[in-house]
Amino acid sequence: MNSADLGRRVGVPSTALFTDQYELTMVQAALKAGTADRRSVFEAFTRRLPEGRRYGVVAGTGRVLDAVENFHFDDEMLAFLRDQRVVDAATVDWLADYRFRGDIWGYPEGEVYFPGSPLLRVEGTFAECVLLETVILSILNHDSAIAAAASRMSSAASGRNLIEMGARRTHELSAVAASRAAYIGGFHTTSDLAAGFRYNIPTVGTSAHAFTLLHDSERDAFRAQVDSLGRDTTLLVDTYDVAEAVRTAVEIAGPELGAVRIDSGDLLLVAHRVRQQLDELGATETKIVVTSDLDEYAIASLAAAPVDAYGVGTQLVTGSGHPTCSMVYKLVARAESADPRDPLRPVAKKSLGAKTSRGGRKWAARRTDAYGVAEAEVIGTGDVPADLVDRQLQAELVRGGEVVAREPLEAARDRHITARAGLPMSAMQLSRGEPVLPTEYV
Repeated sequence: MNSADLGRRVGVPSTALFTDQYELTMVQAALKAGTADRRSVFEAFTRRLPEGRRYGVVAGTGRVLDAVENFHFDDEMLAFLRDQRVVDAATVDWLADYRFRGDIWGYPEGEVYFPGSPLLRVEGTFAECVLLETVILSILNHDSAIAAAASRMSSAASGRNLIEMGARRTHELSAVAASRAAYIGGFHTTSDLAAGFRYNIPTVGTSAHAFTLLHDSERDAFRAQVDSLGRDTTLLVDTYDVAEAVRTAVEIAGPELGAVRIDSGDLLLVAHRVRQQLDELGATETKIVVTSDLDEYAIASLAAAPVDAYGVGTQLVTGSGHPTCSMVYKLVARAESADPRDPLRPVAKKSLGAKTSRGGRKWAARRTDAYGVAEAEVIGTGDVPADLVDRQLQAELVRGGEVVAREPLEAARDRHITARAGLPMSAMQLSRGEPVLPTEYV
């Protein structure tokens, strides 16, 4: 686990049972058939972006690397599989020695993607690769959905601070992953201490309405908070009367008051009134933070308001209407035997409708125009055209079972800023539309 990324290694458990049963039963059947050791290539990709989205954001890669590294079966897990007759004894014995020893290539975390983009390419034997399907998709689908929502909110905020505060709106472990993904997508801080502890994301938080209601008066509550946390704290001013609360807040904290938070009402109107009142009271440097079920559209609607920061919860941790990216993990090439000299041949599902896929071990590159703006996602097999060699998107992540691409979370965050800036301007539009780049297969 990457100390620069996670900050601390906190009792990381095995990820081996974060999987579907049919992954193991396929291994059992393949072992019996003598095909389990055939060299194989799996790819994770999405056939389409969520409806109306113009680009996707890769997030969760660092967590995938941790999951692969910690994918092994301990004695208790093996006993469970044996006792429940999930697989036979020979397969249990094989699983006892399981470690992924193959190679993984993929889009670096924070990069943008489009339909068909080979986000992750997993190479090894069929058995060792197929076991990773569920955990890889679980992580990438969740984290990329949150990062895409965060990116849209970040674009709408136009540089104003964004606070992730959705822990109470989702599963406690999902909340930590969501904080991480939101940070990659452009958020600045989180209210979730577990996320701060694990990933070194800056944390913030002061008080809720309950703290004001606890005290005999709003004045007493503000005094207690300022005495404890200092004049630069953020006071919540909408428990009773906003105008009266602002007057009291400045009277107690003085013009050094850090910020006021508004959590209800017509935020556009109230923010303007509060800004005017703060300025009249001499608190010209006091910031205004708004919360209350915000999404990217609400943030955009407040662009003309004197708001300094947005706190976002429910809509962020649920992907703002798209909680998954519908990524799939498909076998795209395999050899006729386990012989490393045996060439790979393309394979692909040929079902009817929209669930077809393209065979072959793929590369990906992004073509740009004369101004350096991206104009197409180019995907192919075989040799990479000379003009695209320097624009390839996949990076080596795992070599021979060893992770080779650890990086700080800040690197993924910075990469996303750069990648998003390289897209056509229409990518920032919140109106529904098609992917901003076409996918070209060569």
